[in-house]
Amino acid sequence: MTNPWTDIKNTDLVIVMGGNAAEAHPCGFKWVTEAKAHRGAKLIVVDPRFTRTASVADYYAPIRPGSDIVFLMAAINWMIQNDKVQWEYVRNYTNAALIVKDEFGWQDGLFSGYDPEKRDYDKSSWDYVIGDDGFAAIDMTLENPRCVWNLLKDHVSRYTPELVEQVCGTPKDRFLKIVQMIGECSATDKAMTSMYALGWTQHSKGAQNIRGMAMLQLILGNIGVRGGGMNALRGHSNIQGLTDIGLMSNLIPGYLNIPTEKEADWTTYMSSRQFKPLRPGQTSYWQNYPKFMVSFMKSMWGSAATAENDWAYDWLPKLDVPAYDVLRMFELMNAGQITNYFCQGFNPILAFPNRGKVTAALSKLKLLVTMDPLETETAHFWENHGEYNDVDTASIQTEVIELPTTSFAEDDGSLVNSGRWLQWHWAAGTPPGQAQRDTWIMAQIFQRVRKLYQDEGGVLPEPILNLTWDYADPLDPTAEELAKEMNGRALADVYDLTDKTKLVAAQGKQLANFGQYRDDGSTMGGCWIFAGCWTEDGNIMARRDNSDPDDTGTYLNWSFSWPMNRRILYNRASADLEGKAWDPARKLIEWNGEKWEGYDVPDISPTAKPGDVGPFIMNQEGMSRLFTRGLMRDGPFPTHMEPFESPIPNVFNEKMVGNPVARVFVSDAEQFGTSDEFPFVATSYRLTEHFHYWTKHNRINAALQPEFFVEISPELAAEKGIAKGGTVRVWSKRGSITAKALVSRRLRPLQCGDKLVHVIGIPLHWGFMGAARKGFGPNSLTPFVGDANIETPEYKAFLVNIEPATTEAVS
Repeated sequence: MTNPWTDIKNTDLVIVMGGNAAEAHPCGFKWVTEAKAHRGAKLIVVDPRFTRTASVADYYAPIRPGSDIVFLMAAINWMIQNDKVQWEYVRNYTNAALIVKDEFGWQDGLFSGYDPEKRDYDKSSWDYVIGDDGFAAIDMTLENPRCVWNLLKDHVSRYTPELVEQVCGTPKDRFLKIVQMIGECSATDKAMTSMYALGWTQHSKGAQNIRGMAMLQLILGNIGVRGGGMNALRGHSNIQGLTDIGLMSNLIPGYLNIPTEKEADWTTYMSSRQFKPLRPGQTSYWQNYPKFMVSFMKSMWGSAATAENDWAYDWLPKLDVPAYDVLRMFELMNAGQITNYFCQGFNPILAFPNRGKVTAALSKLKLLVTMDPLETETAHFWENHGEYNDVDTASIQTEVIELPTTSFAEDDGSLVNSGRWLQWHWAAGTPPGQAQRDTWIMAQIFQRVRKLYQDEGGVLPEPILNLTWDYADPLDPTAEELAKEMNGRALADVYDLTDKTKLVAAQGKQLANFGQYRDDGSTMGGCWIFAGCWTEDGNIMARRDNSDPDDTGTYLNWSFSWPMNRRILYNRASADLEGKAWDPARKLIEWNGEKWEGYDVPDISPTAKPGDVGPFIMNQEGMSRLFTRGLMRDGPFPTHMEPFESPIPNVFNEKMVGNPVARVFVSDAEQFGTSDEFPFVATSYRLTEHFHYWTKHNRINAALQPEFFVEISPELAAEKGIAKGGTVRVWSKRGSITAKALVSRRLRPLQCGDKLVHVIGIPLHWGFMGAARKGFGPNSLTPFVGDANIETPEYKAFLVNIEPATTEAVS
């Protein structure tokens, strides 16, 4: 999320695609209503369903699940054709002017370098022309046919309003109305904000959905400004924090990378992470990667990590595959290659795709340990609950241990919200029964495992025996101790890099920010982006000063926002080349002749002169990227890819099924359905009254939404003879569910070319545990495939069939 929730009040136009903020994020949606009430902002919703967000929108358009890239590329094409471009921003703050290699191209839905046998690209052509000086070639006139802008212009030219109508099912007149509203925000005194959630990420090309909107926002000049941005709505209260501290299986806290087997030594690992600037004078802040990495290694192994042993690099695991994501883990589990599984705060039986496969995988384990405040379906997967969990209990030999944990309200700690704010909270109650904090449980397990290594030895004991564990009570680390460890402290006196006589942090003191991290072993820090959250001034996350000069929505003294307490990322881009705000009425930071100052922490060196250093300091170009070089597996530009199960073929290549580089396991490919057998598109969604699989345990929430249902249009109900409130069977090639039928005009058929496409909505909250009536979820039906870049499962677009069941209808 580039901008905080509170900044949404500054916008002129909100577009919600791939989300349903009014229902799934009702508290945050307040800021949309603030913008509408006080600024006259407009709200656009593009969604397969007419949601509660759509009910308060100024304009709504339907869209077929899985076709968003066509809509977004057509929007970019319309902006270019109608000169709705913030030209000064695009020329100077994006890589539009950089020259791309002649070998790069696109044809038949595929980019250059595709290998169908490997299902992967050779990305060597996806790069800039590099001059003899080592810098990327550039043409500021944008006349070179190989510059990014002209390649983009050509790429999106095929995405027309007519193609939108044909592929997305969005009526042409509605599309044109929306792009006209968006186009107004190319003016410097207007701003649009994008709000998205799982409706974009849970696709086999989810990352490219988000890229498409980011590119549109860059063309409009809406990144880094008040009221602008790309705003991901993180569902759980702390899913942002989990990602920050290494939730992804290929990441170390702070978005550092776990090494691969090809990076057998420290020198090799660091060689690809030097991030030399690609344009003269640019910051390329990832050049500080060694400081962040060495400080992390010191936080892990302390004095045992030295320059002589390359900071204990050999003790880090080395990935033999790109990632051990949930899909791969359950594939291995199903193959009998994983025997023990610790499941902390997850409910895979309801959360992971192809429930039949998940159940089969868990049934092959020797040991399953769950850590959760509630009794989950996963912990009880071995119980037979009739049609809701029809398993042969006697044949399942998995030992299951349930470890009850505290809930967030029974513990101290911090939550990181969508806007990157680390907000400290205090325990509101004591845990019931034998419930313990997750940290207590993990500390107990670790100490026992370490003692086994001490007593019995084992393969590579050093990482376990030397792990730093400097807590007052080794069996019960506190939230305060862990927060201080994440922030980092000086292990020796730390001096200013430009003035070696100036002490910036004395030995043993908490670091003030990540600018004090060093790569010589004198600092430690568990998560560099959190540096500044707990300093010598105390717990910065606990601040609750709601002062807000100039009513900016930044609230700099409320909690702590990573990085550096910065509230709006890339905020240098809110000012022009001379350093003056594009919109004086919405000033964020400006150049005063000597330094940057204003209402937010500058996202640039405070003394970096406006014409010298670009706003996007993490990138080697100093610019944002309309063209991503080789950074994404499925292309440097977004291109239309159908879901793996689609009602219509890909208009650019009828032979191409799904994302051509998404990983597909052999057995799962055999379970993809076709539109001949499964003619209807299904999509999953959430309800306000239930929070995932949690509040169905609460009697009040269970009463508000007591029974599992699927949502269908009156037209589909009439076609299939389904009565309102009647019981239906919905099935895919992977499973079958029964549900009540909610017949609603919120879903309407979509005319996609010569095919009428019906959409079925399936909420995700029911299972066989809790206070609510037993039910199913969409994952009983969904395919076992994920996004090509991060493996997020494709829950939002898959094929099913439906028929009425024989039970009596209940209205």
